Amino acid sequence: MEKRALGRTGESLSVVGFGGIVVKDESPESAAALVKRAIDRGINYFDVAPSYGDAEEKLGPALEPYRRSVFLACKTGERGAEGAARELKRSLELLRTDHFDLYQLHGVTTVAEVDQIFAPDGAMEVFLDARKRGVVKHLGFSAHSEAAALALMDRFDFDSILFPINWVCWHQGGFGPSTVKRAAEKGMGILALKALARRPWSEGEERNWPKCWYAPAESLEEATLGLRFTLSRGVTAAVSPSHAELLWWMCDAADKGITPLSEAEEAALKARSAGIKPIFPH
Repeated sequence: MEKRALGRTGESLSVVGFGGIVVKDESPESAAALVKRAIDRGINYFDVAPSYGDAEEKLGPALEPYRRSVFLACKTGERGAEGAARELKRSLELLRTDHFDLYQLHGVTTVAEVDQIFAPDGAMEVFLDARKRGVVKHLGFSAHSEAAALALMDRFDFDSILFPINWVCWHQGGFGPSTVKRAAEKGMGILALKALARRPWSEGEERNWPKCWYAPAESLEEATLGLRFTLSRGVTAAVSPSHAELLWWMCDAADKGITPLSEAEEAALKARSAGIKPIFPH
């Protein structure tokens, strides 16, 4: 699988990342088999968080035999120092590792959260201390709003950003361009969420992907176009959705070679997005 540089970090990641929710609620044997298959397919980037149910507990043992050869990213949803320190310690224990290659603030949505993170006794104190001690190598964040993402980038030189970069949100919600532009200007590593997202679930709709909070791509062809769109935006890697079948679609797309969308393909994808409700509006 193709690998790309992650900003200024010196790290090289597979263009498809393994989203930890894939192993949520799986048996230990199934989790181990999924991780092995992912590594056999060329994935070296794994991302997980405490809020993903039992994903850390399942991923830790499954990933342990390969830990030295993979890039492991984790997150905390805590905004204060005490909670962040507690989550970091527990995540290290569950994932059976002595360090994270990337540690991230998780799902920051408001500027008020940003203020809390950087206040005295805020989570940023834990991040800086952990990097100083070698417990984490690189610092980043994931954000679910452009206001929060831009505020975080203004406050600190993070190594990476993990952000929803999606064809429907981009064209129908105007969501993403300003954040991607700012991250590129800062030379950050850009990691993507929701590359395969399509639309919110409709009320009462049968959810055939129960671990997805949105309706994903409807075919391998659409998943391939969505992934190529995302990876055409200066993105290093796109993290998979929460079902293994969707992860393998991304791997299949990557196996064919991720080429930038042509002007005609860009126009066609924009037209395809018309009338679809984005999961993140601007």
